[in-house]
Amino acid sequence: MKCVLCWLMALGLGASVQPAEKAQPVQAPGSTSASSSGRYRNLFGEGGRTPAEVAAKVDGAFAQLFHGDPATQAVFFSAGTNADGPLAYVYDLHHRDARSEGMSYGMIIAVELGRKHEFDALWNWARHWMYHDATNHPACGFFSWSVKTNGVPNDEMPAPDGEEYFATGLYFASARWSNGPGIFNYRAEADRLLVDMRHRALISGPTILGPRTAGELFEPNHHLVRFTPDVDNRDHTDPSYQLPAFYEIWARCGPAADRAFWSQAAAASRAFFHRGAHPVTGLTPDYAEFDGRPWASPWNPQSAVFQADAWRSVMNWSVDWAWWSKDPRERELSDRLQAFFESAGIQRYGNRFTLDGRSLGGSHSSGLVAMNAVASLAATQPRARRFVQALWDLPVPTGPGRYYDGMLYLLALLHCSGEFQIWLPE
Repeated sequence: MKCVLCWLMALGLGASVQPAEKAQPVQAPGSTSASSSGRYRNLFGEGGRTPAEVAAKVDGAFAQLFHGDPATQAVFFSAGTNADGPLAYVYDLHHRDARSEGMSYGMIIAVELGRKHEFDALWNWARHWMYHDATNHPACGFFSWSVKTNGVPNDEMPAPDGEEYFATGLYFASARWSNGPGIFNYRAEADRLLVDMRHRALISGPTILGPRTAGELFEPNHHLVRFTPDVDNRDHTDPSYQLPAFYEIWARCGPAADRAFWSQAAAASRAFFHRGAHPVTGLTPDYAEFDGRPWASPWNPQSAVFQADAWRSVMNWSVDWAWWSKDPRERELSDRLQAFFESAGIQRYGNRFTLDGRSLGGSHSSGLVAMNAVASLAATQPRARRFVQALWDLPVPTGPGRYYDGMLYLLALLHCSGEFQIWLPE
C-alpha cells in the first residue's frame, strides 16, 4: 500500500475558473501549499481552458516529443534491450549526445504521466551507460553528464542537476509503482544516490579528460549543491541546480540520518535565490558563488549573465512556493522577473541578458517562454495570466533545437496544468 502525498483525489485537473472581466490579483495558494492541501493549481484551467483541452495539450506534447517523427519531432529514442529490459535515451540533437539532465527530465516526465515503460527504459540506459560503480573512479556513485549514443562518454564527471532529478524521479516511481528487483528497486537506488550526493569521499583517478579528484555533490557548510564535485571547480554553484522543492521530498523519504540536512538545504536554497537574483529584474546568472555573486568561469566567461542554464531558476523557486509555501520572497522574485520580461516585450524578448536587464540578443526561445509561465505559480500580479497564455499559444518545439526547448516546454506544461505532483513512498 503506497502513501502518496498528492492523494488520489488530486489527480484531476482541478476546477476551471473563468477569467475576470477586470484585472485582479492572481489567485495564489498562500499558506495552503499543494503538499498540505493535495491541490495543485491548473493555471490553464484558471484561464478558462477545460480539463479535456488541457489533457489533450499535455498528452499531445508527450506523444510528439517521445513518440513523434524521429527526424523532426522526437527526442526519445529506443535503443534495443539488455538483461534488464528495454533501453532508451533522450537525445540532444544539437550537441549529438545524451545528457544526464535530459535523461532525468525524461524520467520525471514519464513518472508524472504514469508512463512506466518509458521511465524504465530511460533508467535502464542511464544506469547501464552513464553510471559509475567502480570504487576507484572520481565519479563513483554518479552519472556521466554527457555520453554518445553508443555509450562512450564525452565527459565522465557529473552535472549535479541530473542526480537531483534522477533521485526524485526514483522516489516518485517507488510511490507510484512499488519497487522491483535489481536496478528497478527504485527506492534503494534513490537512497544510495542521496548518500553519495551527501557523503561521497574524495577519490582521485584517471578520466578520459585527464586525472580528477572529486567528492560529494553538496557543500556541507553552505548546504548548497555544488557546480561540480571536482575539487578544481566545486566551490561554486549553478543557480538552476538549486531545487528546494525536491530537498523537501528527500527530507521526508530519504535516508533518515540525512533528513535534517536536506531540510537545511531547502532553506539554504531559498535564501540563495533571494541573494542571487537581481534586485530589480529577478534574473540569475548561469553560474554563481555560494554567496550569490555571479561567477564567470575560466572556460565560459559568459556564465556570469542570464542565459540558457539560468532560464530554469524561476521554475525552481516557483514550484517550491507552489508545493511548500515556506518563503514568501519566492513570490516577490516571480513578480519581479515577470515584470522585467513584460517590459522587454512579452511576445519578442530575447534569451540572453545582463543581470540588470541589458539585452545580449538571442531568439525568443520556447524554453524561456515555458519557464516564465511556470513563474505564474508563485506570481501575484495580473500579468501572470499573459505568461501562461504565451505558453499555451506555443507549438510543441520541433527541428534541431527541440531537445532543450522541448524538455522545458513539457515540464512547464505539467507544472502549469497541475499534473506535476508529489508522490511520496511510505
